[in-house]
Amino acid sequence: MRFIPALLGFVLVAGFAVPASAEKFILDKPHTQIIFKVNHMGFSHSYGKFTDYKGEINFDETDPTKSNTEVTIQTASLDLDDDKWNEHMKSKDFFNVEQFPTMTFKSTGIEKTGDKTANITGDLTLLGVTKPVTLAVQQNNMGKHPMKGINATGFSASGKIKRSDFGMTNGIPMVGDEVDIIIEVEAYGEDKSVGNN
Repeated sequence: MRFIPALLGFVLVAGFAVPASAEKFILDKPHTQIIFKVNHMGFSHSYGKFTDYKGEINFDETDPTKSNTEVTIQTASLDLDDDKWNEHMKSKDFFNVEQFPTMTFKSTGIEKTGDKTANITGDLTLLGVTKPVTLAVQQNNMGKHPMKGINATGFSASGKIKRSDFGMTNGIPMVGDEVDIIIEVEAYGEDKSVGNN
């Protein structure tokens, strides 16, 4: 059982020019999940998640291709719902959290594929290796949060990576090389104004 997410999808700006029309959204942790799935010996698919991360989205509603995002994940926050597996996955065999305490994703481009969908390409850095990753993203909603009274937005994202591309080869092929990434994001804006949809 060894896995590796990408984020996995989203968030935190660093080194990006923020468009004048973009609004900053901060991730809401209780409603944001970074999940990964990998085949285990052909018998099942095992799921894991990361629980400690930081980020924000600069979302330009008028031209989503000008948006950008970056996320930093604490690798020691990996959770497989089993203490023994957690410790093994944090070891040098896999995530090597002592030497590489974080992984990052920085968006490099956004291609609109529909009214509410896009492909986000970015650089994933894991175990000191940086590789391009593409996530298929759908915007679920955008508008005034009914309880908080501020702008809110939500996205679902998915993608695939090969962990061997990042040097994580332990257990292949009994445990899959290909890893599915599943990301759910809910984020709140700092601006009190309401989005158009």
